[in-house]
Amino acid sequence: VQLQASGGGLVQAGDSLRLSCEASGATFSRFGMGWFRQAPGKEREFVAAISWNGDSTYYADSVKGRFFISRDNAKNTVYLQGMSLKPEDTDVYYCAAKTRVLGAPELDYEYDYWGQGTQVTVSS
Repeated sequence: VQLQASGGGLVQAGDSLRLSCEASGATFSRFGMGWFRQAPGKEREFVAAISWNGDSTYYADSVKGRFFISRDNAKNTVYLQGMSLKPEDTDVYYCAAKTRVLGAPELDYEYDYWGQGTQVTVSS
């Protein structure tokens, strides 16, 4: 599975941004999908996850109510909509795919495939 993340950029605090992650090479609807973020020198942090059919979503406390994850299986794409962005949301954002139905969605080692990352910078 290849994952291609896009949509990052430089925005002002309070702005919104939508990230996309397009999958290829396998049946997209087989996978649970997640978004993580990581700053240089820091550990990778869970942001949000969504089940294979979109029925279940999960969020880190730090983004709950501001970020929203969704997916379109017909387009092989998962989205992360960020609203009311803060400078502390500045990071490289990665999408990931997991094949196991079980397993905590917030744990990065549960994921089998990773995209290349897209930089999000929020200026104050």
